[in-house]
Amino acid sequence: MTPTASAPTAPLNAPPVPLRANLRRRRLRHLLTLAALTCVLVVLVVVSAGTGMVFVPPETTARVVADKLLPGLVEPTWTAVEAQIVWEYRLPRTLLAAIVGAGLALVGTTLQAVVRNPLADPWVLGVSSGAGLGAVASLVVAGSWFAVVPLPVAAFLGATCATALLFGLARRQGRLTPLRLVLSGVALSYLFSAATNYLVLTTDAERVFGVLFFLLGSVASAGWNDLAVSLVVVLAGLVHLTARVRALNALLAGDEAATSLGIHLDRLRGELLLLTSLMTGVMVAVSGGIGFVGLVIPHLSRLFVGADHRRLIPVAALVGAIFLVLVDLVARTVAAPVELPIGVVTAAIGAPFFLWLMRRRNAERRGGLSR
Repeated sequence: MTPTASAPTAPLNAPPVPLRANLRRRRLRHLLTLAALTCVLVVLVVVSAGTGMVFVPPETTARVVADKLLPGLVEPTWTAVEAQIVWEYRLPRTLLAAIVGAGLALVGTTLQAVVRNPLADPWVLGVSSGAGLGAVASLVVAGSWFAVVPLPVAAFLGATCATALLFGLARRQGRLTPLRLVLSGVALSYLFSAATNYLVLTTDAERVFGVLFFLLGSVASAGWNDLAVSLVVVLAGLVHLTARVRALNALLAGDEAATSLGIHLDRLRGELLLLTSLMTGVMVAVSGGIGFVGLVIPHLSRLFVGADHRRLIPVAALVGAIFLVLVDLVARTVAAPVELPIGVVTAAIGAPFFLWLMRRRNAERRGGLSR
């Protein structure tokens, strides 16, 4: 009797064929989304670097950048003034806006997962206010030991102190609760803002305008030297958060579910809050107080890719970069020759969005859909 040939069998733990095909389609769609957002960001950076009081066409802007990166690649057809405007003044501030937007979006996405509250962002939790207080203290307290502290270090110290206070106030019976985190953060935000206002009002009159402009957010003074530290911090934060996406997803499922998966909640929340305080401190140091980016961008990104942090983290970083490049372009062109602080434009967008979000949450509660 001839033995019958048996068909090859799949491993027991392998997903069914339709499920694997669906996973491949979702991965392909995610890669296409990232590629499309990257293309949009590159185009916006070129357009923004060429737009201003002296307009440089996008093609010329792209050729200037290509010549600086790869000398001799293209034949020079631009003037020296155009090259100086694009390379020395506009491109650094545009790239800094992209980096800060990506960083604040990552911070907001992380905080909303840590406290399990869609209204959370660095400003709501008081981390940005603490960083702002440290930065302003470094700017206005002349003649004391604190005046020699570099601005990024002062902002990081302020953000870290705010995070430590937030930890202490939010703990109850040895555990961190999301509701107490948010309420403690709001109270700390008001406290740090009051201390910052006191420093501003008691400083020399000639410093007041500069400090206020810093507090409202700006990347106008950005230079190439300002990009390195902020870029390294954002990339390091992106890599770390990418490695922790499973833990972030577990936090969304609830404390009990995360604990059952072997996650030490207090340790994880402490680690992520320390990371966000570092990122917030650096972002505030290089760009001042820019609010609502960490609130708005995570929600916009979820509209594209859902709540899974494996896809949400990179998409939020790209959407945040695109958003702040656009905001910077609006801030320096809508009322030209006067330049608006970036924080004014983000507040004009973020405040209505915040109110819409609260109304949506209330509607969900009435419908029994809220957690």
